[in-house]
Amino acid sequence: MVMVPISVFIIARDEADRIGGTIQAVRDLTDDLIVIDSGSTDGTQAVAEELGARVVFNPWPGYGPQKRFGEDQCRHEWLLNLDADEELSPALHEEIKALFAHGEPPCQAYGIKIAEIYPGETEPHPFAYRIRPVRLYHRDAGRYSSSLVHDRVDLKPGTKVGKLKGLIHHRSVRSLGDQIAKLNVYTDQLAVDLEVRGVSIPTWRVYVEFPAAFIKAYFGRLHFLRGTYGFLIAMNYAIWRHLRLAKHYERKRLNAQARPNKVEPA
Repeated sequence: MVMVPISVFIIARDEADRIGGTIQAVRDLTDDLIVIDSGSTDGTQAVAEELGARVVFNPWPGYGPQKRFGEDQCRHEWLLNLDADEELSPALHEEIKALFAHGEPPCQAYGIKIAEIYPGETEPHPFAYRIRPVRLYHRDAGRYSSSLVHDRVDLKPGTKVGKLKGLIHHRSVRSLGDQIAKLNVYTDQLAVDLEVRGVSIPTWRVYVEFPAAFIKAYFGRLHFLRGTYGFLIAMNYAIWRHLRLAKHYERKRLNAQARPNKVEPA
């Protein structure tokens, strides 16, 4: 078995039901597989260790900081980041092996398509919504943003970025209810992030965000091709976009009420 000179790092909490597939899809690629756990109570740590991962505990500091912590645990110069609900497709697995087969890759970072897989599906729908963030990169090319809510790799100017053809399969939805619970917590964090950054979104957006987000998801992201489940996922997307702005508005309202009344000069 020939290992690829990359470190794979995964952030996780209570992912015992999903992280096994994530690890199994990469464990023969690398000799440096790290899971950064922020306090799982469902046995995630044991599942990861049994499959050969090195588990490191770090209290949850936010998405960006947790992934930066993960970068610091890696031994190799090339890093591959996966979430605990993502799996390399067989085609992507072979593509990464081939990329390193003849030495250093020609680019310093690579965008990889991530395709959603919904409950009841075994592989991505041909028209599944896809994004292509940088997930494979040389540590000298950049590192994850320090943002508490946005986990993206901030690359140095001039970094040469390539594109891989294979897919990461994203099993982000356990159930519709679980998705709503997850997004409810996430929108709390988003509202705080807007406040910390001093961003103020106009109140009129509250009235149009839900229908606009539904149209974006249902038609723009082609969820209408996924039948009834696609409709329901589009509704959940619209709900979380609405909650983000609703909580932002509420925080602004409460903060305004908490300020002492200004005394006009005589």
